[in-house]
Amino acid sequence: MARIHLVLVLCVAAAAALMASLGGAAAGEGAAATAQELRRGFSVTHDQSYSQFQPVLTDPTGAFALGFLRVNATMLDLAVLHLPSAFPLWRAIPDRPAPWSAPASLTFDGGLALTDRAANKVLWSAAAASASAGDRVVLLNTSNLQIQSTSAGAVWQSFDNPSDTIVQGQNFTSAAALYTLDRRFAMRLGGNYFALYIEPPSGGVAAAMYFKHTALEAKAQIVAGGGPTYARVEPDGFLAMYQKEGPPADVLSFDTFNRGVRALRRMTLEPNGNLRAYYWDGTRWALDYTAITETCELPTTCGAYSVCTQPSGGCECLANATDGSGCAAAAPASVGGSLCGTTGGEVGGLHWAVRRQGVEPVNKELLGFEHAASATDCEARCERNCSCWGAVYSNGTGYCYLLDYPAQLLVEGDERKLGYFKVRSLEAAAGRGRSGGGASGVKAALLTVGVAAVVCAAAFGAYRVWDRRRRTAADARRQLSAVDDGLSPGPYKNLGSFSSVELTNSFRR
Repeated sequence: MARIHLVLVLCVAAAAALMASLGGAAAGEGAAATAQELRRGFSVTHDQSYSQFQPVLTDPTGAFALGFLRVNATMLDLAVLHLPSAFPLWRAIPDRPAPWSAPASLTFDGGLALTDRAANKVLWSAAAASASAGDRVVLLNTSNLQIQSTSAGAVWQSFDNPSDTIVQGQNFTSAAALYTLDRRFAMRLGGNYFALYIEPPSGGVAAAMYFKHTALEAKAQIVAGGGPTYARVEPDGFLAMYQKEGPPADVLSFDTFNRGVRALRRMTLEPNGNLRAYYWDGTRWALDYTAITETCELPTTCGAYSVCTQPSGGCECLANATDGSGCAAAAPASVGGSLCGTTGGEVGGLHWAVRRQGVEPVNKELLGFEHAASATDCEARCERNCSCWGAVYSNGTGYCYLLDYPAQLLVEGDERKLGYFKVRSLEAAAGRGRSGGGASGVKAALLTVGVAAVVCAAAFGAYRVWDRRRRTAADARRQLSAVDDGLSPGPYKNLGSFSSVELTNSFRR
């Protein structure tokens, strides 16, 4: 009985010790994970033992954290995560990101800086010039990352520098923009509207607007000169546009508008160029709004120099080939946007033209237009304009739509629509090369014919030499035969001592 009692005492003691050790470990992890401010002189090194996210700073509720984020399996970024969903609400997005294996560090000495110590370069910094007076870094319970000064308050905040997402309570102004992570698409705020754009790959080309929402101004007017406008996702399920606090100048309602759904909300510009709103229902991000619902209105459905078929979303190239990812390569960033200048070495100079009947821009309501007398007149206006990339003429209305960006967002229209599009020569070479035609194909064919001609000439010459030697050897053999028969006159009678091989070789020298 005493032994049983002793065993029970030992078990209880061991359990108590185990619980104490586990509690101490959890407390230690909690202390590390719930640090709620960073002071001057702070520095932390990226720890590769974390598989996806290494937290550095959390908000008071523990719902959000700032830390090192693993992106696309191999790259490193700095991000604010919504911890329950692991969704990044804000990212630093360095111009030249470091690999996840890099010995990166995050430091704070008045300004935040993400540094690659091995390369000795700053990957990203939080407006060091204006944030040099910062005393501490905090993450608010709204997910807003702030550098604060004792005397001046917030001197930098992530809410003023969004990446691809805004959250409820965050003012989105014309001084900021949302970008997809590859920077192909952008959302910007105008005086009385917000719009989505295709970002140009190089300078000198205009951004193509493919979606626009204009304020209705039903409850409040936007007054010219009355100050900047701003937009904000509101808890009741809508995106509001304001010029000053009070009744909004516009309300863009979500599916849960005024339905009493109280949850964290976000609006994100997604990789395919669409704008969507979500709310967190406790287990997942529930979709609440989609800006573009028609397949052909999305710029990623078919790509540049393509025509989209409604409503199926099928794609075909302007030049009749099929390529769903785009029918011509993008111009390299080193090539300017103008289509005028010194003619290049390619056939056709700086561009060549494609004409297509039965197409129109799906975003024509967002384009300016001119009245033209005919399709020829419309085309001529674009042809002599160095910044014009295409023109679409409507025989029904006489409208001439001019494109100041490479042809895209085109859909099938009726036969009264006539399109004229410029394709840069470098793009044409790439596009034609894929289909086996064009100037590059002609050059390759000519080169092949030339090489074949040289080979044939060499072979014919070799044959002539071989044939001459063959005939000479045959003559020699006939002469030897004549000596044996006593038919050869003069000195050849004395050549009988030479073998036929020696005599043949003497002719080859």
